[in-house]
Amino acid sequence: MKKILIFMTGLMFMGLVSMGQNEADTAWKVGSKGMLAFSQSTFTNWAAGGDNTITINGLVDFYARYEKGNKKWENLLVLGFGQTKTGDQLYRKSEDKIDFLSAYGIKASEKWYYTAGFNFKSQFAPGYDYPDGVDSTRVKISNFLAPAFISFGLGMEYRPIDYFSIYISPATARWIIVNDQELANAGAFGMEKAEYDKLGEITKEGETSRFEFGAYARIMFVKDIAKNINLSTKLELFSDYLENPQNVDVNWDTMINFKVNNWLSANFGLQMIYDDNTPITDKDGNTGPRTQIKQLLGVGLTYNVGK
Repeated sequence: MKKILIFMTGLMFMGLVSMGQNEADTAWKVGSKGMLAFSQSTFTNWAAGGDNTITINGLVDFYARYEKGNKKWENLLVLGFGQTKTGDQLYRKSEDKIDFLSAYGIKASEKWYYTAGFNFKSQFAPGYDYPDGVDSTRVKISNFLAPAFISFGLGMEYRPIDYFSIYISPATARWIIVNDQELANAGAFGMEKAEYDKLGEITKEGETSRFEFGAYARIMFVKDIAKNINLSTKLELFSDYLENPQNVDVNWDTMINFKVNNWLSANFGLQMIYDDNTPITDKDGNTGPRTQIKQLLGVGLTYNVGK
């Protein structure tokens, strides 16, 4: 794990260092964009009733792209975090994302690249379920690096135009990390549960990592589809050769950004996930894999840096 984190830090550092390069070095294209959205509602002696709410969400994208001769190297880092507070409730998460992607390619033909790809996904803070709707009964269901998804693969990338690409890897190794023993003991995110004796004492801790090997595909589209409107969408598919390869994991992340002026923008985000190894309990108490959907809509301050 430490080696992987050092590797990620190195890639990020390389991207940041490149920002300081002379602009004459056009092999590098680097920059970032971010948004901070805030909303509030307050009620005082309001006859119709209502709860005071505060919501704040932040989203930052960093990118560093190198292309020269027959080689290219792309690094993308997306960080997001947000919280909301309603009435007397504690703050609850409304967004939490760490997504780092690095791909190094060597041109095979005009539109194809031999490509090695690395990806890391996780979150910053614990996440909770509220079965009774109150803070006192909340149940922790996730944490920092619980889960974390780390993958490395070799394949081919098809890039007919700058804003669209398809990456296919028939050989991708993926590790699922649950760096929280309490969650691992409960079998969260497909881990082997802990074993107990007749007195309820743990005789064997639950596993904290799971290895998968399979086929991976990624489709990306990033483009201004109209004046001041940018569409970014990424569809990822993974099939584990080692267990139930017919059950394909899906992660589809879409963001639409609307630019009002240099400082003000709005965005709409939609993410859909299906993971056969992640059981979810619905309101009726039924447990099993389900389609997960997250939707965000925000208006706030924005910035852009880069070329």
